[in-house]
Amino acid sequence: MSSRELVVLGTGSQTPTRRRNHNGYLLRWDGVGLLFDPGEGTQRQMIMAGVAATDVNRILISHFHGDHCLGVPGVIQRMSLDRVPHPVYAHFPASGADYFARLRHASSYHETATVIAQPVVSPGVIAADRSGRLEAHPLDHPVPAFGYRLVEPDGRRMLPERLRRHGISGPRVGELQRDGSLRAGGRTVTLEEVSVPRPGQRFAFVMDTRLCDGVFALADGADLLVIESTFLDQDARLARDFGHLTAGEAGRVARECGVRRLVLTHFSQRYSDPALFGAQAARHFAGEIVVAEDLTRVPVPSRRRAGDLSSK
Repeated sequence: MSSRELVVLGTGSQTPTRRRNHNGYLLRWDGVGLLFDPGEGTQRQMIMAGVAATDVNRILISHFHGDHCLGVPGVIQRMSLDRVPHPVYAHFPASGADYFARLRHASSYHETATVIAQPVVSPGVIAADRSGRLEAHPLDHPVPAFGYRLVEPDGRRMLPERLRRHGISGPRVGELQRDGSLRAGGRTVTLEEVSVPRPGQRFAFVMDTRLCDGVFALADGADLLVIESTFLDQDARLARDFGHLTAGEAGRVARECGVRRLVLTHFSQRYSDPALFGAQAARHFAGEIVVAEDLTRVPVPSRRRAGDLSSK
């Protein structure tokens, strides 16, 4: 199993269908689990996908339409039932704080898990930990909505052959990484001499929205972009009226933002052929496109090479 992957729990919009559950997406990122938009039925989908309540460290809700949040009661109550030992942070638009409080306590249960609400008040960095920097940017939907972006700090990749050339090994490698230089072989060796840049990876989650600045800010340079494509291009007017994107618009965003792997999701039940979404996105984006299906896994692409960070 990849240490960085998206587990797709649900891909439907508005109402579930026989093939598609309400929304739900778990990002596994080096042992940390971020659960996005748990719609109705997410707890069961987690079981089907082999995702435990203890796998979740953060819950992130883009907005408070039911297909993006009605799974919260079951997920949070399951966390207490399974006695999740670590704190779980919940992020959501601050204007929906009352909704979250009602969902969290929708019925009586013995609360043992520690769930810490952290409403998103304004755009920008909302958390930072060993996973990276978590950002929120506003979207354009009939109700307040945010998209989320995880950015790993840039680092450096050590080059074993250069380390050997300078006689640096064992604990001294860590010392060099911490201090930036050390004495070896009668001279000062710098970190730059024995390593190359290692660009941090980027993940973006864009749900219900029209095209807006927030969409492009979230998607910029993303290695993996999960983005709604509720409508096909022929229904662009409906998309604008209801605050959504079309498949073609999602493809344009991916192209303009230098995305590496594009995941389309949140499909209207009016369409019977999911391949059409991929085909329309491909008219604009030549990279890899995944038309998401429930219970599938999508790996985060391997790291970019140094110097390949341009978003255009």
